[in-house]
Amino acid sequence: MRRDVFQAIADPTRREIINMIAHQRLNLNAVADNFDVSRPAISKHIKILTECGLIVIDKQGRDHYCEARLEKLNEVSDWVENYRQFWESKLDSLEMYLDQLQNKKPKKNGIKKRKQQ
Repeated sequence: MRRDVFQAIADPTRREIINMIAHQRLNLNAVADNFDVSRPAISKHIKILTECGLIVIDKQGRDHYCEARLEKLNEVSDWVENYRQFWESKLDSLEMYLDQLQNKKPKKNGIKKRKQQ
């Protein structure tokens, strides 16, 4: 099953694993030692990260080392950037609208006077 990078980062444990191996290459036992969950649970997280293409496993003898391949995170960055631009333009429009409203207010004590009949 091919998974996407959004599935990988959806889980906090997987995000922490990515953060750990982004800084240094670690074997599976070293990764598992940093969590209070079972080794099989960590292995499942590693499998998902591998299927997403965020890590690769390098086998050296009996050890399996996790190496980060963070290029796939560019998909997330691009997706977030689209929404950042969208909301930035909306907030800029709101700011201009509020400035226009502010400039239309009467200057005298901020209270409109009624015409007396």
